[in-house]
Amino acid sequence: MNNDRPSYRWLDQQGEAFGAPGLMPRWTSSVKDAVGTAYSASSRVWFTCSHGILNEIYHPTIDSAQVRDMGFLVTDGATFKHEEKRDLVSTFEYIHPEALGVRYINRDPGGRYTLTKEIICDPHHSVILQHVRLEGHEDLIPRLKIYALLAPHLDGGGAGNTGRALDLAGHKMLLAWKNQWSLAMGASCGFSRVSCGFVGTSDGWHDLRDNYEMDWEFGSATNGNIALFGELNLGAAGTDGSREFTLAFGLGEGNHTALQKTVSALATPFGQHRDRFIAQWHRLANPEWLAAKASDGGKLMRASHNVLLAHEDKTFSGAFVASASIPWGQAHGDDDLGGYHLVWTRDMVQTATALLACGRAETARRALVYLACTQKPDGGFAQNFWVDGRPYWSGEQLDEVAFPIILAWRLWKADALGEMEIFPFIERAAGFLVQHAPITHQDRWEENAGYSPSTLAAVIGGLICAADIARAHDSTEMAVFLEEFADWIERHLEDWTVTNNGVLLPEVKRHYMRIRPPEQGEAYACEDCGTESIHINNRPPGARTEFEAREIIDAGFLELVRYGVRRADDPLMIDSLKVVDAILKTDLPQGPGWHRYNLDGYGQRPDGGPFQGWGQGRVWPLFTGERAHYELAAGGDPGPLIATYERFATLGQMMPEQVWDEADRRGFEKGKPAGSAVPLVWAHAEYLKLLRSAVDGKVFDRIDSVYERYCEPEGKKMRRANLEFYSLRRPIQKITAGDMLRILDDAPFEVVWTTDQWKTSQSTMGRSLGSAGYSVDLSTAPNLASGGLSWTLHWPRQNRWLGYNVGISIEPRNEA
Repeated sequence: MNNDRPSYRWLDQQGEAFGAPGLMPRWTSSVKDAVGTAYSASSRVWFTCSHGILNEIYHPTIDSAQVRDMGFLVTDGATFKHEEKRDLVSTFEYIHPEALGVRYINRDPGGRYTLTKEIICDPHHSVILQHVRLEGHEDLIPRLKIYALLAPHLDGGGAGNTGRALDLAGHKMLLAWKNQWSLAMGASCGFSRVSCGFVGTSDGWHDLRDNYEMDWEFGSATNGNIALFGELNLGAAGTDGSREFTLAFGLGEGNHTALQKTVSALATPFGQHRDRFIAQWHRLANPEWLAAKASDGGKLMRASHNVLLAHEDKTFSGAFVASASIPWGQAHGDDDLGGYHLVWTRDMVQTATALLACGRAETARRALVYLACTQKPDGGFAQNFWVDGRPYWSGEQLDEVAFPIILAWRLWKADALGEMEIFPFIERAAGFLVQHAPITHQDRWEENAGYSPSTLAAVIGGLICAADIARAHDSTEMAVFLEEFADWIERHLEDWTVTNNGVLLPEVKRHYMRIRPPEQGEAYACEDCGTESIHINNRPPGARTEFEAREIIDAGFLELVRYGVRRADDPLMIDSLKVVDAILKTDLPQGPGWHRYNLDGYGQRPDGGPFQGWGQGRVWPLFTGERAHYELAAGGDPGPLIATYERFATLGQMMPEQVWDEADRRGFEKGKPAGSAVPLVWAHAEYLKLLRSAVDGKVFDRIDSVYERYCEPEGKKMRRANLEFYSLRRPIQKITAGDMLRILDDAPFEVVWTTDQWKTSQSTMGRSLGSAGYSVDLSTAPNLASGGLSWTLHWPRQNRWLGYNVGISIEPRNEA
């Protein structure tokens, strides 16, 4: 792009700034006071804020950060310099209970002056607006100088940015660009002086540091980590004892777009923008009926509802990201492109389901449409992805394939699909589950492969939902197959995920584990497979990283109750909770909280330093919500835990991913946010679903057809208990006499098999299962005396043979 366009009057001033390219760029704190946007598809811009100032600005999509932060420097030019985010005492509030506009009141600690700022988005264009009122002592206000300091991180990074000063129609402005993206900063009162510098050397902060005066007026800073700096012309901002002005930050493709948006926004009085901004949010109508079960009067409910809606992209409708934040951003640079402003189908379905619980079926349907457009050809989903569908990480998580099926089922049951045809989408996702379950490449904590209770809860739920939909589409054979596959997983849950020799709590030997690793020969098997050992990531240097599976527990097994696979009063469930409470529970000033799992290394370091490859897992408020759902399912009162959940919220009603769980240290307060993501959208979704569950007197997430099949006495009649599955991804060594063996593969195949050590053999062609592949059933009932079954596989289309014989033993049935 040619940025030196002759139509602009560039201000060379003192020439190019010194100190290129500046310090290594870093992002900023992820502990946000708020996330804001206009509820308008044409205003494709989002902002975050913390510590009294603007933080990241996203444009044109919610996964594209373009600014690190923007704050004010205040000085009298002789005796002091205040940096807004470090030196002023900040108070936060929303400009309206129903709108995501922010008001900061930032006070001089000495009481001499106050900056009151309102931050909103232009209701119709991609511009951030910040209205400022300066008040204070009459003798001080005329002497104060206010400087705006902006750190562009265009196109997702701090390196490679260029800034220029210019005169536009007689007004000084600042412009930055990188690749196709441009950012303009202007003020209603204008700038008296402007400068562009490199961070750490020639930026405005360093300029004022020594003599409290602006000595540098550089006209440009090229190809580096830059800062734009401008002195507000307070003489044009009022003379009645206070000063008022509006700053605008316009973004777009190309300089002309950014400048035009900025000037146009400043041409409209801020009050008109503000009124329209509030009106947009007011039209949404918060689900006030949910406040009946809140203990805070509905404050967190309203904020959570808006936070969920704010995290939807406006170009790729229906794409909801996990958080508009970069955990421990101050320790991360340009190499950490994603942060949490990516789509995870797990988090996104939690969001969509919560919005459905709030009565927003149309919004939930947009999410499903987006997922249908993002599904991979094999029916699966990327671990996470940008809002345009490009994968970011490469893991495969079975729950992230199951959850979209469950969402589709909920919308179908609510008669909220509109004209959307979901069966092909569901059939492909269910086929992926059949081909890959029960072993997941990663559990919900994205770290380990194996048999995960929480993952299998979602898989069973997804399969039964898919069977319901298949039967409604006259695909009875497919429905039965999916139900039988789910029955097989359900029947083996305890075999795969429970230890009978626990070591965590002496009085409880049998309990669920966080995950059981694959065995040798199974998918994702590792060198230590067969030893029941798992590797724990993110441990401190030199610390032990290999543990027996029975040594590690999380509360993921509660998902079995949530979705209706197990009853809340199941003795194994109750015993496992005893272990969870003994190992993971922490009492905080807000109430009880729980860790992800013991020995977790994902969190603030023991000394309070940021997570950088290792740390110490902290309490997640989310788990208080999960426990409250269990208490409701068990017939208890979730009210006390709802109140605890609300107390974890920040002043801006943002729910932290993690909270500090030790004595106060390095600015961290016990029970208050640690340095990871704030807000965690999943945590807001959990709260909304919890309120809906409390209102209904029943867990909203529960899948009735799953509960009826596996928890009601009559359900036993529906289940098939004499079927074992074999695939090359998960071979087996034995089968009980009388059971049916079902062999699966994803391509057309035939089985050549024998029960008499190949004295004779038979051949059976596989039947098609659609996206689930092909299967062959072999009965062991006529072969009880042989004691074994052997076979090999042949793929006729490729004229390919397996190359070896598979043998399993047939064991007598234990009638006890």
